[in-house]
Amino acid sequence: MRILLAYISIILIWATTPLAIKWSGEGPGFLLGATGRMSIGIVCVAMLLLLRRQRLAWHSKARRTYLAVALQIYCSMLAVYWAAQFIPSGWVSVIFGLSPLITALLSAIWLKERSLTPGKLLSYGFGVGGLAVMFGSALQLGQEAALGIAGVLVAALLQSASAVWVQRIQAKLPALSQVAGGLLLAVPAYWLTWRLADGQWPASLPLASLASIIYLGVIATTIGFVLYYYVLAHLAATRVALITLLSPVLALMLGHTVNHEPLTMKIAAGTALILSALFMHEYFDRMVGYLVRKTTAKRLRSSA
Repeated sequence: MRILLAYISIILIWATTPLAIKWSGEGPGFLLGATGRMSIGIVCVAMLLLLRRQRLAWHSKARRTYLAVALQIYCSMLAVYWAAQFIPSGWVSVIFGLSPLITALLSAIWLKERSLTPGKLLSYGFGVGGLAVMFGSALQLGQEAALGIAGVLVAALLQSASAVWVQRIQAKLPALSQVAGGLLLAVPAYWLTWRLADGQWPASLPLASLASIIYLGVIATTIGFVLYYYVLAHLAATRVALITLLSPVLALMLGHTVNHEPLTMKIAAGTALILSALFMHEYFDRMVGYLVRKTTAKRLRSSA
């Protein structure tokens, strides 16, 4: 039951995160927005560690796990923040929906999982088709939108690599420790990046940006990341990635309703193809296997 509640919570958090990311960067800039979020997050996580009297492990597997987590918290999230400047917030969630396919491919290569079945390969075709439609819509908005899609794709690849890497290490650390260790490495990198690339405090900070940064720091980073790595510790990386099956639809609806983002037929078609790819990725082989077993059982009864 705890895993189910955590799973549902992650879906809701991930559905609202893209819009909050977009709003958080509209005033102070995407670098300061991301840096502020992670800085709030590490303070909250440190408080949780103190309340629970939980110490961080520093053995070899723990250090490698923190580095793997930092790959997502710093590299992947930085790419998302940069890309969110150029595309509607709902698109971020839709394109991130390809992460189960990327995760399955990386799991097959890195963890030697048997995840490249005919059904999985067919789902890749649908996913690429949906991505092509999204790129077509982006080109209508301008070259920057296409760059935004490319940025989110890079972020999805890095997040998938992080998830598979954590499972490969098998350090069996508590979720809170994984997040804390990852943030300890990522936050200094964020501040250094902001200092070198920007370094200017904003003249004003809109209320929506401030509220978004606080929401992302307290909810999305602290609670969201802890729940994510809690679920990741109990389920396969490919199944955890299926959270993106529902969050894109919710994110598109939220962006269209609250932020008046465009929702054209091309966007809907691209989203439908990507979601179909995710559905096929998870259920196509199971359905074929069920039908084969049912047909075989029927033939056996007939011959008897």
